[in-house]
Amino acid sequence: MFKKILVANRGEIAIRVIRACRTLGIESVAVYSEADRNSLHVMLADEAYEIGPAPSAESYLNISKIIEVAKKSGAEAVHPGYGFLSEKEDFAKALRDEGIVFIGPTPENIRLMGDKLGSRELMKKAGVPTVPGSPGALRSVEEAEKEAQRIGYPIILKASAGGGGKGIRVVYEEKELKSAFRACQSEGKNYFNDDRVFLERFIQNPKHIEIQVFGDTHGNVVHLFERECSVQRRHQKLIEEAPSISVPQEVRERMGQVAVKAAKAIQYVGAGTIEFIFDNNTKEFFFMEMNTRLQVEHPVTEMTTGMDLVKEQIFVAQGEPLSFKQEDIKQVGHAIELRICAEDPVTFTPSPGKVRRCRIPQGPFIRVDGYVYPGYEIPIYYDPMVAKLIAWGHTREECIERLKTAISEFMLTGVKTNIILHRNILEAPKFLDGSYTTQFIEKEILPKKQKELFMFVDEHVFLIAAAIEAYREQSAYDVSKKETRSRWKELGRIQQLRT
Repeated sequence: MFKKILVANRGEIAIRVIRACRTLGIESVAVYSEADRNSLHVMLADEAYEIGPAPSAESYLNISKIIEVAKKSGAEAVHPGYGFLSEKEDFAKALRDEGIVFIGPTPENIRLMGDKLGSRELMKKAGVPTVPGSPGALRSVEEAEKEAQRIGYPIILKASAGGGGKGIRVVYEEKELKSAFRACQSEGKNYFNDDRVFLERFIQNPKHIEIQVFGDTHGNVVHLFERECSVQRRHQKLIEEAPSISVPQEVRERMGQVAVKAAKAIQYVGAGTIEFIFDNNTKEFFFMEMNTRLQVEHPVTEMTTGMDLVKEQIFVAQGEPLSFKQEDIKQVGHAIELRICAEDPVTFTPSPGKVRRCRIPQGPFIRVDGYVYPGYEIPIYYDPMVAKLIAWGHTREECIERLKTAISEFMLTGVKTNIILHRNILEAPKFLDGSYTTQFIEKEILPKKQKELFMFVDEHVFLIAAAIEAYREQSAYDVSKKETRSRWKELGRIQQLRT
């Protein structure tokens, strides 16, 4: 067993890994930027080291600094969490060269699946169904126009190295193609230093279904069933659930088999996710990409299978075979995860700032993975997600009812959050009957925002109380009269929307 593991991440995922280490009797090492000096993961780890200024390029993405801390602290392994360095081939290689274990796939796995174009061709050869599209990178707008005419509109343009919603454009008509092509190229170059672009047929009634896979160094590969991730805003996931209400049992079994086949084709090691686009009309599914890391939404798989995926990652990294076989894995009940973000619920603009009130829901079969507390200053430099609220039920209906109760108790004031958006989603007919698709937010929720988005007032009642108390005790809360007046103006705007 490893004696000490460094967690090369921050926020709730760093805490999740630290807790797994603690249950295994392993010491944990945290790293943090100047902006995260007072973050909860720093307080919970056995050791913590500052690694640089707030910008991630100078701290959490600083490979040499993280390796320096790993060696200094005596950590034998590094867990990257997700995001940051979790899918960086150079990081995995550098650790291997230093004799430090990377708790994740091999650098070769990361390289093969990190390129959307290359991975798509690899999956084709392995017999995995892929969306009809251009045979390779498009060299010009003219070539893109020819391919789009061959495939038929609408099409979707993708940056080959894209991810996180970056470098993606849906094109419905030829007149939109030129600007969309250039936008994808630009985002690919700016975010990933790779301006290659390809196109695929756009599935018009799509669901985003992914399969959790796990491999070890002994050639064993299993799947832990599917998760549905179709509630998205700007191509980024907002709600995930397992199992999917839309996938028939025979298709579910076939998707699992195909995902295992895909992972075996590259001799995959560790936790990974095969992502599929699922045509809700025809029930066909096509390979989109593989994420060579633990996913944000892994708790819904843990809640429905009873497996601790982080502990299993650690075991596999030590060279142990998987502790379970395919026939041992059962999917029981239903789980849904809500991503709680410090952002405007309508525009999705990040809302960093000081958390003034924080109430975390509790109750039977409720799980919260988060890292904020009263007085914590949410930094502007990182992803706005501050917590994940997960509920489990014997049925989907029971799960949703528990989730409604829990989200009604969830309170964060001092910053804008999407809690009120989640509460509206949980009442939406298309979410309740499971017929929602990846366009659900923009087509079903946001168009109704003026009338229905603020149908729940609880969060803003707490906002009033916070504003009054802040006015009375300005020194305690460091709130100016100007800020207090702006809060009252916001309240007036909400009242106008409700009337």
